Amino acid sequence: HLLDRRPSQLSGGQRQRVAMGRALARQPQLFLFDEPLSNLDAKLRVEMRAEIKRLHQASGITSVYVTHDQVEAMTLADKVVVLRDGQIEQVGTPLQLYDRPANQFVAQFIGTPQMNVVPCAQLPAAVQQQAPAAAAGGSMGLRPEAVTVVPKGQGAITGQVELVEALGAETLLYVRTAEGAQLVARLSERTLLLPGDAVSLNVATEQAHWFDPAGRVVGHYAA
Repeated sequence: HLLDRRPSQLSGGQRQRVAMGRALARQPQLFLFDEPLSNLDAKLRVEMRAEIKRLHQASGITSVYVTHDQVEAMTLADKVVVLRDGQIEQVGTPLQLYDRPANQFVAQFIGTPQMNVVPCAQLPAAVQQQAPAAAAGGSMGLRPEAVTVVPKGQGAITGQVELVEALGAETLLYVRTAEGAQLVARLSERTLLLPGDAVSLNVATEQAHWFDPAGRVVGHYAA
């Protein structure tokens, strides 16, 4: 139903489909995508992401896909190459990068919301004692799903709720600790907590990543 239109008369998503159709007609050995979804609205980005994935699976053509959107990298890639300032930081599957980041940059780039990274000096003494010696002056990284919210006085860390993001299937709770650090907890259930409420947190230190002052990994949990 769009055959009588010129490309300039099409929407952004339709133009992307035309461009991929033109490339497919040439039967290439390699696709090069340079941030193809960056100018699309959120709904269309999700649709086109799925379409590119289907296209790749159907054609079997190797694709090199450049993006600043880590969600696109996680959902589309078989292998991810994380670059910073022209240098390769890490190469691996999406879950390898998520579970075993090579350094603090990769750890905070992969994952939504990003990994909690707290300076060791802002951790309670009981948690600091679990840090490897090489992490002195560095920080602890913890995914939001490794932070548990419990009633005030029942956890290792005390804090105050700053923000509640109710997303329906999950809830993100932003807590400012007594030591001044911010921790984000991912809850699988809804909550009645409000900004300003006092809470306690338990952190699964067995799932922690430890970084030295330069951001290098000096301790991993066993994924």
